[in-house]
Amino acid sequence: MDSTKKPLSTVSLGGTTKDSSRETAQRSEKLVTEQRAYAALLRHFLMPVPFAERPTEHADPRIHQDILSPSSLRAAAVLIAVSRPSSAQPSRVVLTLRSEKLKSHAGQVSLPGGTCDAEDDDVIDTALREAEEEVGLARSEVEVIGQMGEISLPSGFRITPVIGLIDAGLTLTPCPDEVADIFHPPLDLLLDPTAYSRSITHYRGADRTIFELPYEGFRIWGATAAILYSLAKQVSR
Repeated sequence: MDSTKKPLSTVSLGGTTKDSSRETAQRSEKLVTEQRAYAALLRHFLMPVPFAERPTEHADPRIHQDILSPSSLRAAAVLIAVSRPSSAQPSRVVLTLRSEKLKSHAGQVSLPGGTCDAEDDDVIDTALREAEEEVGLARSEVEVIGQMGEISLPSGFRITPVIGLIDAGLTLTPCPDEVADIFHPPLDLLLDPTAYSRSITHYRGADRTIFELPYEGFRIWGATAAILYSLAKQVSR
């Protein structure tokens, strides 16, 4: 046997170990980033500061000019459902793709939520009820940790975002009349202000700037992106 040749198994093992070490380091670094985002979210809502009193802003302040009758806006609420992270799963957020059958914001990415009913105790009750109706998320599975300031929309709504924690791996079922799909982008992506871009949309004869974030073929934009961007900015302060 030629003693200058290395056994194939030795060469193969060496390359595998090197690649495996690099992949392990990358996974560890990503896990730290994901856990840091979740910890920052918890810290933010444990602080004794009335964040709910700060309005949630649009990318373009001129959008407020498009609200023809602010006093007639209907109160609504959405749920930002954040899964608790584990060693196997990063923290994620529940988002939906609205059905094309809907009259308002059809076919757009949204947070579970809707208009406040007279029977609802408050906006938290609205957010939990709507999430259960839209995606089958039982209110008993949600630990509410806070809420954000309202955001007003030209479409006629005044929305309060509510933040709640849920266990990872819950089975969610979309209501076919309202939700076309459910997806779960990672929390660390949504809490990264630099991940968002600004684009131009045409509304009522004028150009308006909006926030936008693409994720696996979904386009997160408009009010949903504005809410998530505002949360990212608050948490990163």
